[in-house]
Amino acid sequence: MKEFIFSRNAVYEVLRAGRRDVFRILIAEGAQARGHQDEILAAASARRIPIERVPRARLDKIHANHQGLAAEVSPFSYSDLLDVFDAAKERHEPPFFLVVDSLQDPQNFGTLLRTAEAVGVHGTIIPLAQSVEVTPAVVNASAGATEHMRIVKYNLAQALDAMKAEDVWVLGLDQHSPELDDAGQKHLRGGLALVVGSEGEGMRALVRSKCDVLFRLPMRGRVESLNASVAGSIALYMAHLARRQP
Repeated sequence: MKEFIFSRNAVYEVLRAGRRDVFRILIAEGAQARGHQDEILAAASARRIPIERVPRARLDKIHANHQGLAAEVSPFSYSDLLDVFDAAKERHEPPFFLVVDSLQDPQNFGTLLRTAEAVGVHGTIIPLAQSVEVTPAVVNASAGATEHMRIVKYNLAQALDAMKAEDVWVLGLDQHSPELDDAGQKHLRGGLALVVGSEGEGMRALVRSKCDVLFRLPMRGRVESLNASVAGSIALYMAHLARRQP
């Protein structure tokens, strides 16, 4: 089954990562050379990928925010749970995982994946069902970060048990829990799995029960909480900074 990836950054990262088969590139007639457009066309030519000039209206049918480009590609290929452990070993780093429980919004998921890739997360685990998957909308929202991230579909409770067996601490973001204290912050520096729940309900009860530490972000303003993607991104960056310390 084929699908269309749209927007310049997303198409560029698909080509750069080289994980998918790319069958053709569609470019709007008269499209100006902006962003990575020239690099996309050069890469396509080098790989002998057909380039088709098409009316902009044709791309509009794929997505309104196509930016004059789309690529017909093979579906996203999910990784195995062992792959994310191997990625940490290959980098000689303590494991660093993102676990996403029942998130539904593609924009939120894409934002989290973009941050996760930027801070060096070794892999992201999502549930087998009842959760957003890696769709073209998620690829676009992540600016193509999906193409460089190992993403696993797995039973989350079993995945967290497997992580604990490898001395990975499981920290869950929960707006009703205490702020992360000094004792909890030390766990950001070693093997870590950060769990982010859904937009409205948060983590499911079983996933919540698997967490070693539940915490919320320190807040000084009047807004009660941040949405899942913002809170998760901040927590990922907190862990990234902590892991850089000796």
